[in-house]
Amino acid sequence: MKGIILAGGTGSRLSPLTKVTNKHLLPIYDRPMIYYPIQTLVKAGIIDIMIVSGKGHAGQFLELLQSGKELGAKFSYGVQEEAGGIAQALAVCQDFADQEKVVVMLGDNILEDDVTLAVQDFEQQASGAKIFLKEVDDPRSFGVAEIAGDKIVSIVEKPKTPKSNLAVVGLYMYDNQVWEVIKKLKPSGRGELEITDVNNYYVEKNQMTFSSLSGWWGDGGESFDSLLKAGNLVAQSRQ
Repeated sequence: MKGIILAGGTGSRLSPLTKVTNKHLLPIYDRPMIYYPIQTLVKAGIIDIMIVSGKGHAGQFLELLQSGKELGAKFSYGVQEEAGGIAQALAVCQDFADQEKVVVMLGDNILEDDVTLAVQDFEQQASGAKIFLKEVDDPRSFGVAEIAGDKIVSIVEKPKTPKSNLAVVGLYMYDNQVWEVIKKLKPSGRGELEITDVNNYYVEKNQMTFSSLSGWWGDGGESFDSLLKAGNLVAQSRQ
């Protein structure tokens, strides 16, 4: 399987920190934010990884990460020409994927869990997709999954009245159907191609599985508070 880390966007919620750099290059404790998703994928055995960034900061990623050798990976780079949503950024990677299954991680998500077993499970899954869920105190800021037994019934993006407290984490696994799904997407109300719409395609086809995270999950790019919290979680885990 191949790995994809999406590190585009304007980072407007973290301005002025992001006026001259990409949010995924901001520090989380003692490392740049993007190091953490890279480490998650490499630990799970995924070393062929494409980094997708916006056109304004691609050179900074290349200078920092280079070939990937120092981090135990082999990097390719892609550029999202304009901020048009997670699914649009993912579409940049179709040629890189070369019909293989892909593991996609958002560059501002930081996980305590080792996801190796979930990756191995998905390698054995005949077709479809797999996502990760985590219980949160206030799910209204996330995509929220409704489950029945061992099946996901629906995923609703930022619901006013959530049907559960299970947030969809920024780590997704897809088979090669995903590229045709993205091509058929229509922009949401905020003018973006939404990853929740991609996930709901698989839900409706009864091809979506999930794993639940037991450790902490940090979202470094959501707000100044989440950036600070993620740094504190990492610092505490090192002690």
